[in-house]
Amino acid sequence: MQFRGPVIFVAATVFFAGAASAQKPASSTPPPAAPTTNGNTNGNTNPRQPTSTFPGGDSTVPQVIFISGTVVLSDGLPLPERVKIERVCSGPPHVETYTDKKGRFSFQVGQNLEMQDASSQSAFNTPGSPLGNMNSNGGGFGRGGFNERELWGCDLKADLPGFQSDTVPLSNIHYMDNPDIGTIILHRLAKVDGLTISVVSALAPKDARKAYEKGQSAAGKRKWEEAQTDFEKAVELYPKYSLAWFDLGRVQEENGHFEDARKDYEQAIAAEPKYMQPFERLSWLALRESKWQELVDRTDQWLRLDPLNSADVYYLSSIGNLQTQHPDIAEKNAREAVRLDPAKKNMRTRYILGLALAQKQDFTASAAAIREYLATAAPDAKDTEVVRKQLAQIEDAAKQQTATAKPQ
Repeated sequence: MQFRGPVIFVAATVFFAGAASAQKPASSTPPPAAPTTNGNTNGNTNPRQPTSTFPGGDSTVPQVIFISGTVVLSDGLPLPERVKIERVCSGPPHVETYTDKKGRFSFQVGQNLEMQDASSQSAFNTPGSPLGNMNSNGGGFGRGGFNERELWGCDLKADLPGFQSDTVPLSNIHYMDNPDIGTIILHRLAKVDGLTISVVSALAPKDARKAYEKGQSAAGKRKWEEAQTDFEKAVELYPKYSLAWFDLGRVQEENGHFEDARKDYEQAIAAEPKYMQPFERLSWLALRESKWQELVDRTDQWLRLDPLNSADVYYLSSIGNLQTQHPDIAEKNAREAVRLDPAKKNMRTRYILGLALAQKQDFTASAAAIREYLATAAPDAKDTEVVRKQLAQIEDAAKQQTATAKPQ
């Protein structure tokens, strides 16, 4: 049987477009991860056992769980800016909060329960301003708390461009424990040009800042029209207000006005070319709309600003290059995404890698990568049947390739 690469390519296109459009946040609560039983939390002198502290041993009852701690640099220097605190479970990181200028943080787990699917990013699931802590689906707080089981297999980490974070396992966190998880250490890497915190926005005049803050408050209450009006006033008073442009774009995106959101993100970039968050949102928009060359271009721009810290940018770039028939680049970037994801939080990257290898006619390695993805995919996931059919084609091609290979 002759292997037909285009069949896989077309199916992949349908899968990516469908996954990217699944941005409706109403039903995104994932199943609990398997429990783990390892170790102490970083900086904590008291080992915590992963047994329930709930009456009757029920770890599924929602409870209010607080976590606090401190972030420091390994070289002892002061933090250059406030640092994102992220919870990493079975998908991309969930931004829980930001530290203060001295590195201290505290938050209630579950107030920002976000979507788990790495290709289903709501506009307000991406940080870059105080609105990064907003929740588009009500989250654990709306449900009255968070249960311990939802923390099994999760880690807490800090995120600051140019630094590598230690991680703190959350599998042994209980609602009655001391909330202090100790110190998270950031280790300096090579220089990164991109900015996660807007610099020019700090120069905004008083009236513009006041309008922006009103917009933040309105958006936090999901009063979208009011928030849009306030953000528009802020950028009218201060056209270089990149943070206001960005949050205006996120309001537009959250309400399905994708073309308006794109224009606002472009304005944010024009005001501050090294501000990375607009490039990230534009990349997810390009994926959602199956604009593959735009996806390649946006991720290339994002990578020039920060090639070190994000598995997502390599994941997205590999999809764009796969769909624009650049399998070498797709394979390279998928492998880099895998390398930057040692905890295997986004197994879909293995699927992308498998398709890139299939385009390169390396069917045996392709089948292995896709089998690895399917081993972790939910049996009833809507893409599973498509992927299984692709795998069957690739396995047949691998057998044919082996059978027809000439002996050395």
